Amino acid sequence: MAVHSVSDVTKYIKNMFDGEDVLQNIMIRGEISNFKRYTSGHCYFTLKDASASLKCVMFRSRAQTLRFVPENGLKVVAGGSLSVYERDGAYQLYTDSIVPEGAGELSIAFAQLKARLTDEGLFAVEHKKSLPKFPKKIGVITSLSGAVLRDIYHVAKRRNPAVQLILYPVQVQGTESAVQIAEGIRFFNKKYPVDVLIAGRGGGSMEDLWSFNEEVVVRAIYASKIPVVSAVGHETDFTLADFAADVRAATPSQAAEIIVPDAGELTRYMMGLTARLETNMHSAMHEKQNQLVLCLRSTAMHSPQRLFAEKRQRLDMAVERLTAFYRREVLDKRHVLELRLGRLETMSPLRVLRRGYSIVESDKGLVKSVHEIREGEWVHVRLADGSLQAVVKSVEEGGEG
Repeated sequence: MAVHSVSDVTKYIKNMFDGEDVLQNIMIRGEISNFKRYTSGHCYFTLKDASASLKCVMFRSRAQTLRFVPENGLKVVAGGSLSVYERDGAYQLYTDSIVPEGAGELSIAFAQLKARLTDEGLFAVEHKKSLPKFPKKIGVITSLSGAVLRDIYHVAKRRNPAVQLILYPVQVQGTESAVQIAEGIRFFNKKYPVDVLIAGRGGGSMEDLWSFNEEVVVRAIYASKIPVVSAVGHETDFTLADFAADVRAATPSQAAEIIVPDAGELTRYMMGLTARLETNMHSAMHEKQNQLVLCLRSTAMHSPQRLFAEKRQRLDMAVERLTAFYRREVLDKRHVLELRLGRLETMSPLRVLRRGYSIVESDKGLVKSVHEIREGEWVHVRLADGSLQAVVKSVEEGGEG
């Protein structure tokens, strides 16, 4: 019996796998588990069902075409070829495509991207900008062909012939369309400023509208300093561009109606305002005329001196009351002052001196006792009509007499 190497056996088994047509371009249903995407871009995961599991690899060139992110637990149909990875001696599915079961690939991609961008705040109401009331220049980002441009033009010009439309032609579906739409938004913001932007296309399938769900378009709308109106598809069609835009229009025609004010309606509105202004002006003038007539008929205009007669009389009475009050106050104060002066006069030392008494002072001050003075000391004697200097000859103690 021949003895074979591991490599020989593994290669033989690999050739068996590769030679089986049924294992090439095979479609396998299962649930994703252990999904991991490496920095290289290659994806590794396991497909499993109730009783078995299968290792799978999807290389970067294939993985980058996915519009959604495969997640653990997602039921899918994976297409590819079964072969043997010789280093590990394990067979695996070399995956070319992954299609979700049930919900379509685009629906899952839409939900995943919407959730992620919502968490980042790209759809938040506080970031929405108001549309200008009277735009003069409108940037239009859409296909050069098709009914969208014609509809926007007819509606805008019907409502206001003076409005200017500037077209930035782009593809609205296909591999390059999303990049072109985003570049159109950036062009108007950086190189050709306008008052407002319309980004849109006609209706179609989810696949047809997918360019307006691409992240590059959503981020360009969010970053725009110019207000953006999204006009994609028909009323029932929603794209991520609708959520990011400052205003969503159900159709391109409605976008033009929202943005461009109707010149006829404005004219009628201005005429109404003018009529109201004239009516109010005439009413105000009539009222002022009536007031003027009453004023001219008034006593003040015919006998102005009568206006001052009453004032003069009131002034004379006020002066008289003030004078009487002043006199009363002065007399009262004078009487009080005389009484107080009388009390002071009674208590005055000068009055005592006039009765024959005197005041003796030494260098130390007023002499109140014989103990405060010595013989031979000079003293100052104050009398009622003058003063004198004296020398103390003797000092005697004693009472009266």
